[in-house]
Amino acid sequence: MNSTLPPSPESGAPDPSFAPQFGAPENAAVPTPPQKKRGKWFLAAGCGCLAILALGIASCTAIVATSSSDDGDTATTTESAPEITEEEDVEQEAADDLDDTEDEADAEEPADEPAEDPAAEDDVPSEYTSALNSAETYSELMHMSKQGIFDQLTSEYGDQFSEDAAQYAVDTLEADWNDNALKSAESYSESMHMSKQGIFDQLTSEYGEQFTEEQAQYAIDTIVADWNQNALESARSYRDTMDMSPEAIRDQLSSEYGDQFTQAEADYAVEHLDD
Repeated sequence: MNSTLPPSPESGAPDPSFAPQFGAPENAAVPTPPQKKRGKWFLAAGCGCLAILALGIASCTAIVATSSSDDGDTATTTESAPEITEEEDVEQEAADDLDDTEDEADAEEPADEPAEDPAAEDDVPSEYTSALNSAETYSELMHMSKQGIFDQLTSEYGDQFSEDAAQYAVDTLEADWNDNALKSAESYSESMHMSKQGIFDQLTSEYGEQFTEEQAQYAIDTIVADWNQNALESARSYRDTMDMSPEAIRDQLSSEYGDQFTQAEADYAVEHLDD
């Protein structure tokens, strides 16, 4: 079968399709055939890469910004926390110091000390000292009551001290008023042979000793006395000094305006009057 293709060129012979242009110099370099242009694809691909790169950069920037914000908040929180803690520590330290100061003050504060005796002070008037000395004498020798001593000190027929000096004296005087009342009761019983009720009235009377009722009650409850014998001694005195009859003596002994012995005590006295 006969081929219609042209004969192959000889080895080393130039390709007829790339024959040099007329007028080209001999032995000139044969130009390389132009390749197909792919500029549009590279441009599109480059643009895509740039877009992806831009998105990546934006994402990184956002992440960095978020991280920076979180770090800033954390730093703020971390920095703020010590300030609050320091304030609380300062307040706590101040409270602790105040407690320590109060404890030290309580520890240093001396216990309640007894009031100083004004008599020991140099600025006590001499009149006050004299009134106190007189009050001590009335209490120790005559066993008088507090009110009785005050009246004696201020009386125009007594010591005539000022009321201020007398009040200082009875307030400063150290005396057992119950014991004074008891000693006065014993004196009335032994020297005047008074009844129990008669002694109580004498101790509390505003014209008598002026002890309080509590002090007088203590005295007659504590005293050791034979009330029957006291009634008998009083009866004999009425008979010998006033020549009274036995019945008059009985009435005088038991009367509420007389000696105030009990009826039994008055009867005992009259029955033993001649013993």
